[in-house]
Amino acid sequence: MNTHQRYAFYEHLPPTEARRLLSKLEFHFTPEHGSWLNMAEIEFSALWTECLDRRIPDAATLRTEVAAWERTRNEDESEIDWQFTADDARIKLRQLYPANHD
Repeated sequence: MNTHQRYAFYEHLPPTEARRLLSKLEFHFTPEHGSWLNMAEIEFSALWTECLDRRIPDAATLRTEVAAWERTRNEDESEIDWQFTADDARIKLRQLYPANHD
């Protein structure tokens, strides 16, 4: 996880190179626990079904359409209704969870 911290660049690179790379990056912190990747996949699915499920003639139109979709999604404060609980995970993914013998 420390590779996602700014100081990790300075630990492994010369300071000038670390600064150069960090100036090009924008960090977006995600939850340490939880399925943020699934949430990203849900958003991509929504983008596809709500915006990209048709022919778009050129890159400029694509950028405009995606920006409009994103603006609307943010203004609506769209949320993901996450229904897969830890108990569901223990059942469905039982081979990945160690047995609890308390």
